[in-house]
Amino acid sequence: MLIDKIINNNIVSAIEEDGTEIVVMGRGIGFGVKAGAVIPDTKIEKVFRLDSQNSLDRFKELLANLPLEHLQVSAEIINYAKDVLNRRINENIYITLTDHINFAIHRFRQKIRFSNPLLSEIKTFYKEEYLIGEYAIALIQRKIGVDLPVDEAGFIALHIVNAEYNMGMRETMDITNLIQKVVEIVKKHFSVLPDKESLYYQRFVTHLRFLAQRIVAGELLDSENQEFERLISSMYPEEYACSLEIKEYIRSSCHYTVTDEETAYLAVHIKRMRIQERR
Repeated sequence: MLIDKIINNNIVSAIEEDGTEIVVMGRGIGFGVKAGAVIPDTKIEKVFRLDSQNSLDRFKELLANLPLEHLQVSAEIINYAKDVLNRRINENIYITLTDHINFAIHRFRQKIRFSNPLLSEIKTFYKEEYLIGEYAIALIQRKIGVDLPVDEAGFIALHIVNAEYNMGMRETMDITNLIQKVVEIVKKHFSVLPDKESLYYQRFVTHLRFLAQRIVAGELLDSENQEFERLISSMYPEEYACSLEIKEYIRSSCHYTVTDEETAYLAVHIKRMRIQERR
């Protein structure tokens, strides 16, 4: 690969043999060299391939004045997230998470503290991502010597969720708030808080995550199984009544009509949670 442009001493943009533009990181990789030079393999620490030219340009602009260790730690966190989650993560996370970590470190050194009002919900609704966030702040402390507060583990988790589902931060916050409100409806309806550590609670939350994503995206379920809905409403009348409350809340607050079939599925998940709690 050939150097196209020097971004700073440690980061360059380069052109691969097929003409694709990439960003290459390596200590001293851009020092004392010029465009057109071949990059020695021994100097390459990390290659970044983003989804579009616009994303690549934004990334290069971000990196121009970024300390190398901030990019290194962000890349290590993202690689760890990919390994743990074992699913595709939007490559734009290299922009969003790197920018967030750089700003979080800057805020910390300026003694500016941000609290995370959704920290409790993030821990519950996005358990895997939150644990990655905890790993991230421990890594930042070890590599950079900055001891970020636990609130940042929650913010980092949300960035990972964004990248998993190709959403913006506002959408992710809306989804998190919606899940929280639905859980509160279940709690109020049965006058008991579901066991957050139970398997069926986690399955319920996962189901809500996908429902909330469809709501935010404005997507409707195609199928409408009325026989299934009638069966569930007769078998689980209490749970179905609760699911109707959820349906009405979503209609009034999100202007989205949950189908009868989806309402029945909510009742099934609620029933499973209640059965497990009685054991």
